[in-house]
Amino acid sequence: MKFFLIDFNGNIFIDEVKNLDNIYFTFPPFKLLPKKPVKKELIFKKYPISFDRYKKAFNEVIEEIKNGNTYLLNLTFPTKIQTNWDLLSIFYWAKAPFKLYFKNKFVCFSPERFIKIKNNKIYTYPMKGTIEAHIPQAKKLILNNEKEMAEHTMVVDLLRNDLGIIGKNIKVNKFRFIDKIKAGDKELLQVSSEIEATLNNWQKNWLEMILKILPAGSISGTPKKKTVEIIKRIEGYERGFYTGIFGITDEKTFLESAVIIRYIEKPNSPLTTHHSPLTTHYSLLTTHYIYKSGGGITIDSNIKQEYEEMINKVYIPL
Repeated sequence: MKFFLIDFNGNIFIDEVKNLDNIYFTFPPFKLLPKKPVKKELIFKKYPISFDRYKKAFNEVIEEIKNGNTYLLNLTFPTKIQTNWDLLSIFYWAKAPFKLYFKNKFVCFSPERFIKIKNNKIYTYPMKGTIEAHIPQAKKLILNNEKEMAEHTMVVDLLRNDLGIIGKNIKVNKFRFIDKIKAGDKELLQVSSEIEATLNNWQKNWLEMILKILPAGSISGTPKKKTVEIIKRIEGYERGFYTGIFGITDEKTFLESAVIIRYIEKPNSPLTTHHSPLTTHYSLLTTHYIYKSGGGITIDSNIKQEYEEMINKVYIPL
């Protein structure tokens, strides 16, 4: 069985699962786990970018949309965080269907599958649209929200086209169904769809096939090539492994993969924050990391809601 990891720019790491060193993962129903770490009470603080910085990037995206260069763009930023847990503890105790710990460099606890192949069928499950579950009539509100409907429809269209590059007989099996997920101390309703296609001889060229449909549509936008160019210019930082994908395959009957979101990495240099001075005592108790998050922007997006969504996605689901 092979494990593979592809970052946002298409750089590839691949190896036999039996050879993996200091790499752990969970996929339903496959797991490669470390020794159980001690669980202690979590300390978690976040220091997001300023609203003014976000506003500048958001307005540039809206201008690109008005000029017809993109219709949907997933805008993301890094958030500085502090926690008393190390990356291995976060990996082990976070609750998510798809998790990855990679060589003490980053950890991911993703709710989003990228593609699944079973025999000669390929499936993908775009996720777009989130609302807090406690809000009265939350399910009705999210499903009837015109902006969310438009954003989700665009992503489904994009992924239908992506599957058309590598498969045939494309169909949407389920459109806009609801999943409930944990987000720290909150519960969220997440809107997803299921798209299917038929493959021929995927076993011989599965890696080349995957590369043809990257980056994932849900974390880039549409039209994909131009939107990715805009993302790299406007965001002004390296996504790295964030919004890439990881997966496993036996190269015969199945392939399982996930999008690398809900992502924490070790920074390359010491962090400082101008948002809130940190006491020496607190600094000794915790470790600095970078948490990357964001959301899809369309012409109907509300800047304050999008900024809050980016911040609300900075959490560890326990």
